[in-house]
Amino acid sequence: MIRTGFAVLAGVALGGIAPAQTLPADQAAMKAHVAFLAADSFKGRQAGSPEYDIAADYVIAQMEAAGLAPAGERGGWRQQVPLVASRPLTASATLTRGGRETVLALGTDFVGRASLAQAERTVSGEMVFAGYGVVDPTRGIDDYRGLDVRGKIVAVMYGGPPGMNSEVAAHYGNRDVKAELAGKRGAVGIVFIESRSTRASYDFAAIVESWSGPSMSWTPPAGSTQPQNAPQLAAISERGAATLFAGSKLAWAKIRAADEASRPLPTGPLTGSIALRQTSELQQTVSANLVGRLEGSDPALKAEHIVLTAHLDHIGVTDPVNGDSINNGAMDNAMGIAAMLEVAKSFRASGKPPKRSVLFVAVTAEEAGLIGSDYFARYPTAQRASLAANVNLDMPIMTYKFEDIVAYGADRSSIGPALGRVAKAQGLTLTPDPTPDEAFFVRTDHYSFVKQGVPSVSIDAGPKGPGAAATAAFIEQHYHQPSDDLKLPFDWDAARRFVRLNYELTRALADGPKPVWNKGDFFGTLYGGAK
Repeated sequence: MIRTGFAVLAGVALGGIAPAQTLPADQAAMKAHVAFLAADSFKGRQAGSPEYDIAADYVIAQMEAAGLAPAGERGGWRQQVPLVASRPLTASATLTRGGRETVLALGTDFVGRASLAQAERTVSGEMVFAGYGVVDPTRGIDDYRGLDVRGKIVAVMYGGPPGMNSEVAAHYGNRDVKAELAGKRGAVGIVFIESRSTRASYDFAAIVESWSGPSMSWTPPAGSTQPQNAPQLAAISERGAATLFAGSKLAWAKIRAADEASRPLPTGPLTGSIALRQTSELQQTVSANLVGRLEGSDPALKAEHIVLTAHLDHIGVTDPVNGDSINNGAMDNAMGIAAMLEVAKSFRASGKPPKRSVLFVAVTAEEAGLIGSDYFARYPTAQRASLAANVNLDMPIMTYKFEDIVAYGADRSSIGPALGRVAKAQGLTLTPDPTPDEAFFVRTDHYSFVKQGVPSVSIDAGPKGPGAAATAAFIEQHYHQPSDDLKLPFDWDAARRFVRLNYELTRALADGPKPVWNKGDFFGTLYGGAK
């Protein structure tokens, strides 16, 4: 049943929208979705907020109108994701060498990471430097070779070794992956040191700002087992690293020089021990993934699922920019949700159900770290083995007539050739990731499915023609800003073209051979999905 609040807020949200009768019906439908979800009255659709829940009611209503069946928990549309939010309060870091204590300066030398498990946490131990913290047997890389980190705190550089494929490097640069590798080896904690790659795009001041804010994660269902990742304790600046390495055989100046020159890093123990203390305010909450199912028509294939995902949440209300504090999230990601809903309606309009079933999943808490998609990929509401592929729609920048597309992960599985054929039929080409240093491969929800062994792709409009300039303008001026609203110069014809592309790809994956990882693919092999 739709909440009363949905109807009331609908009137408020739509009251200021100019009539869309001048647009063709399919474009008007897209604009109506985006205008509704990006209205000020939704206050930025932050996960766990009442406004997110009302936006969820809208999406459910649209899924039902598209002929989907509820496929969440207990026969409903929702999969409730239990969340814990943590706000850092105080932090300290103290080095001890030869009986002398040195206190690192908060905000200058280090910034603490809020614990998602303990309101008060103290972790102490000897220190070991493990380079980039990477273990990759296929490339002969093992930054832990010869190191004993049991019961110790591991220090690693941000980023990954030079010379890697950009998507593999993004994976190994992921803090969660580094923490998992350290935890498997018995480390009691991990700290991350500012590196060349972070200084280039995300300096220490930005890290301090990010880590000083709230963080979030999901809590596991009762009875489930989770990897024992090493707790992520702190980020360390260059200045802090010089203090951390002082008196050790490993000289920080040599480490920094090797990192700057993209040379292999030496590893080894550091002199002394460190104690890191953190207090945090913890809060439990719940937010829902929304799941609709279109049943397949083939008796032998309908138990398998192609999964379409788009995140419904955005970043809520923040400090004002030009007097506006509501981050409407029109492009990010009301546009993705709108496209997903219109793909569902395209199936209904075709009059021909797909052979495989299709799950349409609006995920929560993407902006907090791909949390909703990670939860769904680990604990899907369908049989986990039935997930045949994932197509993700995240922040397609629809302000120009795009001539090509960028598809993160497409070249790793048979999804790539299928997408190439669909794109070619629409006069589009596939362009490699134009900004690999941004690590978008690990920053979109398809990565959650990759880590569960599911061939996956995330599709965006490409840089050809006006694309590069339009994308740069959005990222620089509107990304995660209150100005990401309906005042942007949307190209609704391009938006409908994006819908057609994703519909045709989903149809091809649902009706064609089951998607498989390319032979020997890094991610397919790593996560057990390679054939």
